[in-house]
Amino acid sequence: MNKLSRLAIACLAAIPLLPATIQAQDKAVVVVREFSVGPNTGWPYDVKQLQSQTVAELRGKAGTRLEVDSESPATQPSHVYTLNGEIISWRAGNAAKRIMVGMGSGRESAEIRYWLTDGQGKRLFEHKDTIRAEFWGNAYAGSVGQLAHPFASKIAGRLTEAKVF
Repeated sequence: MNKLSRLAIACLAAIPLLPATIQAQDKAVVVVREFSVGPNTGWPYDVKQLQSQTVAELRGKAGTRLEVDSESPATQPSHVYTLNGEIISWRAGNAAKRIMVGMGSGRESAEIRYWLTDGQGKRLFEHKDTIRAEFWGNAYAGSVGQLAHPFASKIAGRLTEAKVF
């Protein structure tokens, strides 16, 4: 068994939100909702793209123990968790500053707040983060700026740190 497999098994064994009695055929489901945009936030991008990137990143972290999707399942499993969030603010960044100063200055950024709830609506996890664009461009730049990957990666990382996945 390689180091990555042992790490994945250790991470899956440490999921505190899920009862130990869940069998393989009774997977818990995490539904990622489309993030809302604050009323005074000038968000110029497609939030559906951020949602799909977050689903993909969470699937990578969750492994085979959980199902992650953007839609509620047709048949209701015994454990459904929902990830919701809000884009609180957005700053476009400054291209001149990025070119002249460099070293990460002038990057695009956003403030987000997100939370995970159980089937009864009880919040199990809540966090607020500032997301900054990566140093190098990405494939989604036209529809979501430079924030898609760091957005999804930050959320998946925080949920993993909290031992949700």
